[in-house]
Formats: sequence, structure tokens, C-alpha cells
Amino acid sequence: MDTDIPPLAVASSISDVERDTGLAKETLRVWERRYAFPQPRRDPFGERVYPAEQVDKLRLVKRLLDLGFRPGKIIGHSSAQLQALAEQNAGAARAGAAPPDPRVRHCLALCQGHDMEALGAALLQALPEMGLRDFVTALAAPLTTLVGDTWACGQLAVFGEHLYTELLQRVLRHAIFSMPRAARPGPPAPRILLTTLPQERHGLGLLMAEALFLAEGAHCTSLGVQTPLQDIVDASLSQRSDVIALSFSGAMNARQAADGLGELRARAPAGVELWAGGSCLALQKRPPAFVRVLDLAQVAAALADWRRRHRGAPA
Repeated sequence: MDTDIPPLAVASSISDVERDTGLAKETLRVWERRYAFPQPRRDPFGERVYPAEQVDKLRLVKRLLDLGFRPGKIIGHSSAQLQALAEQNAGAARAGAAPPDPRVRHCLALCQGHDMEALGAALLQALPEMGLRDFVTALAAPLTTLVGDTWACGQLAVFGEHLYTELLQRVLRHAIFSMPRAARPGPPAPRILLTTLPQERHGLGLLMAEALFLAEGAHCTSLGVQTPLQDIVDASLSQRSDVIALSFSGAMNARQAADGLGELRARAPAGVELWAGGSCLALQKRPPAFVRVLDLAQVAAALADWRRRHRGAPA
């Protein structure tokens, strides 16, 4: 049994890898047998542990799977080849898209230069100038996509992406906490409970959605990330929620997302709507009929539709 892992080696358990990459444990075991990758070592207890370089490669593989590649076609590639594929596809996507706003380009350059102090100042300056809605939809969201693409292309270190995420989260929380909570006259405002499923640890999309919901006059309560299903249900009852809003990153395993949504629908009160957004394949390809899937640009329309359907109801 191979247990000769250097004492200072960074190794991840199979649960860590599943959480970090969005690849299910079963998938990792099947690939190990079928493609001879990954090739985990064993710890003193006989459990699989994955060296950092294999986890990095698995992240790249997952990124390319999300772009439509088949595992058998790419798993045999080196990390450098996978990065080249990711860069090629990101470049093709950018070629068909409108050029990013100058603010977005400027913030991306600051992120790539790891100048987080200047990036924080730029974001804080843009927030009052643009207003919260435009800040989220025209700056934060496209910038986050570009940061992800830049990381996938190998043009941004992992720590740089983490620094960016933490910084933007602080800016968004500041904006959310600064918003007045005075009730608006007129149609009722939905009570929205925001969270992620237990397997989803990424919360940036959740914060962006919360900011937009608040900007449109909704009453929001956030549980943060990785909330157990029964706790979501209990919180929705306690807060008298009209909507449970869930965020899914591209790292979320599609099967786990679909199963979690189905179980949540079965447990939650019938009158509580499920809304979901994000880049998870479970939402992009075959979204469940009982879930309203929307992107950030559709938040205002979704709330307007909810108000039309509940016109005359008590606020």
C-alpha cells in the first residue's frame, strides 16, 4: 500500500476533491478505473488522498466538461494541454461577445496584477456611481465571469481568484447592509430566503442575487452557504418565506443539484416557490419543472411577475 506521502505534501481527501471540483466521488472512482486518472495515494488508514497537482488538473477537466467536452477525450491530456484548450474556448467565447466595459477591463487588470487595494477602491467608487443594480449586472457579474475564465486559462493564480472573491464579497455585504429596509408602498413584496445546498460552498452568486432582490424591494433573509435541507425548510417556515432562492456554481455536481432540488421541493411547503440561478449544468440543460431558473438580469422581471400573481395579497 502506497502511504509514502511527504509530510509537507498538500493532499485532499476524496470528499475534499468532490467539494472543491464538483466531481462526484463515484465519478472519480470510475475515472480511476477507466482512465487511470486520477491516481490517488493512500493514507495510513487506507483512504484515498489526492496530491495538489491532481486536484488542479481535475479542476481544469471539470471546467472543460462544463464547456461540452467528453471526459474520455481530455483526461489523458496534461494540465498544460487542458489549460490551452480552456484558453482557446474562452477566447472563442469572448470573440462572439461584446467587448467588456472599460471599468470591467480596468478591474480585471488590477486583479491580474494582484493589486487588491486598488481594486477595492475601484469597486467602492463604482458602487455609488453606477447604483447597486448596474454595479451587480454590468460590473460585478461580467467581471466575475472574466476572472473565472482568466483562472481557467492559467493567467491568474488560484490565490488571486480567492483574493478577488473575498474582496467582492466584502463590497457586496457592505452594499447590502447599507440598504434601507423601509417598506415600500404598493404591491406586496415577497419574502425571499437565500441559501445554497449542503454541497455548494460558493456564495458570490448568492450575494449578487440578494443585492438585486433588495434593490427591487423584496424582503431578504440569507442563511449563507451549505445549509442542510431540513434547516432550509425550517427557516422558510420560521420566516414565512414566499420564495426559497438557491445559487449554484459551475463546480456543483449536476446530479447532486437535481437530487437536492427534488428533495427540497418534496419537503418545503407547497406554497413556497423555488427559484434558482447559476452556471450548474442541472439548471442549464434540463431544469426541473418545479424550479424557476433565472439569471441576474431576470431578477426584476421575476419579482414583477410574482407581484402580478399576488396582487391584492396582504404585504
